[in-house]
Amino acid sequence: MKFSLTHTDSGSKARAGTITTDHGEIQTPIFMPVGTVGTVKAVSQQALVRDIDAQIILGNTYHLYLRPGMEVMEMAGGLHRFMGWDRPILTDSGGYQVYSLAHRRKLTEEGAAFSSHIDGSKHLFTPEKVVDIQRTIGSDIMMVLDECPPYPCTHEYAKNSLGLTMRWAERAKAHHLSQPPMYGHSQALFPIVQGSTYRDLRIQSSEAVAALDLPGNAIGGLSVGEPHELMYEMTELCCGILPADKPRYLMGVGTPENLLECIALGVDMFDCVLPTRNARHGLIYTRQGIRNMKNAKYADDFSPIDPESDCPIDLHYSKAYLRHLFKAEEYLALMIASVHNLHFFLWLVGEARKHIIAGDFTSWKTSITKQLMVRL
Repeated sequence: MKFSLTHTDSGSKARAGTITTDHGEIQTPIFMPVGTVGTVKAVSQQALVRDIDAQIILGNTYHLYLRPGMEVMEMAGGLHRFMGWDRPILTDSGGYQVYSLAHRRKLTEEGAAFSSHIDGSKHLFTPEKVVDIQRTIGSDIMMVLDECPPYPCTHEYAKNSLGLTMRWAERAKAHHLSQPPMYGHSQALFPIVQGSTYRDLRIQSSEAVAALDLPGNAIGGLSVGEPHELMYEMTELCCGILPADKPRYLMGVGTPENLLECIALGVDMFDCVLPTRNARHGLIYTRQGIRNMKNAKYADDFSPIDPESDCPIDLHYSKAYLRHLFKAEEYLALMIASVHNLHFFLWLVGEARKHIIAGDFTSWKTSITKQLMVRL
């Protein structure tokens, strides 16, 4: 994997660059649709390419490990072949599941022991095993095993958690460098900055992650309930330490406003379930603001879903029709809304890139952010 930084905004720390993988190029800043179990919910791979132009998607190590399992994955030749996707894939480490399924796991120096949420079976994720799982999945970008501490937590808890995460990262790096990729394409490993919302721990973690000298770096443990101001503060702190010549990935973020603010702080990569999860509940993001498509006021509104969008699905279907589908509980509603929201998020980061290159990102961000968050 290679990263070339091409432009930096004069009024902020926003950057435009290109990540090159064996499965294609990724223009940054970029948003990655979340395909947890080898599918982006309610969206076909064809729509991801044709209607959304997703340059990279994300898969989940924990879920794919449990189902369909690594025997099937290896027989299929990896996730790219299994799901019919020939563009880049990033996989997380399972660390977030260690966080979100806290009642089912136990952390030790060796790794994270947990019970499957599917059948209760017992499993152990070690840093080495997580690398091997992701080798079998065949993702272009892999993440080290980490612990995402809860918010809020004590400084002592966050410090001990960070120490464990960094020791796991060292082990993951050593194992990764000793193993060849399984399917003939290269795989990059990213370490993860942790430290909760404590400045001293974030500084310590960012310096340790930078010292690992891996192809890219991630910032984890944010967007877990802390105020947005704290998230921005920690993000800015980490971006100020992580090397400028490597991509910075802020995990699990976020709203359109979050994306624009964190792009301004120097982040290059994002993922979040928000656009597809909210789409399934009838909430869509448009250039005019946020719409709840179940509202009665759209019952006889035959205008396009988003008349300013260039997504074919937005021009083909009306607000009235989409509302009807939601009220009738038709699956097509979930598909239309999910494609729309993902197209919007990809459009937003694409526009950010254009304005970074043009040199007017800061003024554009200021003018558009408030409008995007208006409830229509």
